[in-house]
Amino acid sequence: MLIEEKKTLLPQLGMGLKASAYFKLLKFRLSFTVSFSSAIGFILGRPVATYWEIALVMLGGLLVTGSANIINQIIERNHDKLMKRTAKRPLPTGQVSVAEAIGVCIVTGVAGLLILGLTFNMLTAALSLISLILYGFVYTPLKRISPICVFVGAIPGAMPPLIGWVAATGVLGVEAWILFGIQFMWQFPHFWAIAWVLDDDYKKAGFKMLPMAGGKNLKTAIQIMIYTLVLIPFSLLPLQFGMTGTTSALIAVVCGVLFLAQTFYLMRTCTKKAAMNIMFGSFLYLPIVQIAFVLDKVNL
Repeated sequence: MLIEEKKTLLPQLGMGLKASAYFKLLKFRLSFTVSFSSAIGFILGRPVATYWEIALVMLGGLLVTGSANIINQIIERNHDKLMKRTAKRPLPTGQVSVAEAIGVCIVTGVAGLLILGLTFNMLTAALSLISLILYGFVYTPLKRISPICVFVGAIPGAMPPLIGWVAATGVLGVEAWILFGIQFMWQFPHFWAIAWVLDDDYKKAGFKMLPMAGGKNLKTAIQIMIYTLVLIPFSLLPLQFGMTGTTSALIAVVCGVLFLAQTFYLMRTCTKKAAMNIMFGSFLYLPIVQIAFVLDKVNL
């Protein structure tokens, strides 16, 4: 009897492990964060949005982002084996084959684009497809060629709120570009802080993420500071264009100043600890400011 029960449990266990591997392949936490940004843009563009609409724009964004993440992992599977933080991903460990990954990539990508295109508008789907292509097929191979990859990667990284706005309004107007601009500027301190912290790991795979003339030194720290400084006036543009009110503008300025202060510490010390502070600060800055925009928009 016990042997029969074990035989029954083995296929179930195998299916569970495979489902877990697919879940990791999608980089669910990262994909959810990206889809959250698209929901922010959607709510700002359509304050009376229903929960169902918000859920669909997030689902579509999550699936397309997951598809882009899979492309990234397929291309980098041999390089991921060389890095400690990525060596246990599904493709390097053989939990998922390349053929399986391609299949999941196609299914999730097509499903996400169909949800966005049919539920909202085709412009939203087209912009999402451009974002997927830039991330998967341009940014990913560039990581081993030139630090310009950070600039290229910042484009799809900044598109989610723009895509959300377009999904809500059907128009690629100045408001959408403002949301894009804020997240675009945020990408640089965010990317470079992570690259500073993980520099030794990235070097093992030949990834060139820190600025060419920099590395882990004052030149890179100054560049991080400049982009963080520019982020402050950018965060005031939603108020200037009547998208939000003064409360969120004040919150954005306070968060921006605190974020900027962290870069001065990096400039003074050029240490991994200071870079980690910026990295965690970037994780806090964006959702706090975006949620403030939404709450301020709802209360207008």
